Amino acid sequence: MVKLIFCLRRRADISEEEFHRYWRDEHGPLVARHASTLGIRRYVQVHTVSPEWNALLAAGRGSPEAFDGVAELWFDDTDALARQAGTEEGRAAGAELADDEKRFIDHDRSPLFVAEEHVVIG
Repeated sequence: MVKLIFCLRRRADISEEEFHRYWRDEHGPLVARHASTLGIRRYVQVHTVSPEWNALLAAGRGSPEAFDGVAELWFDDTDALARQAGTEEGRAAGAELADDEKRFIDHDRSPLFVAEEHVVIG
């Protein structure tokens, strides 16, 4: 299994509350509707909480600002990710998701990458 990891920062004109609500209640179900078309095996949203703790942690380490959340999309392998995204239906689904993301995500400040998980504990 591989994951597409998307480190999300909200658009400047969106409140934290609205960002989390929209991502969870609007965008999440949209991803779920396209999961089989795109070959997504699992989708997890990790929503940032406790802004005051995040600020303290960042200050103590000299870290950059925290992300507003992280999306994890699981695929069988990189070939499956590419194969599904390369179909006409996959391209249409990907375009619809990307258009929806523009409503709440600052893409210029939200890196994404493909990764493989190595469990150390648990």
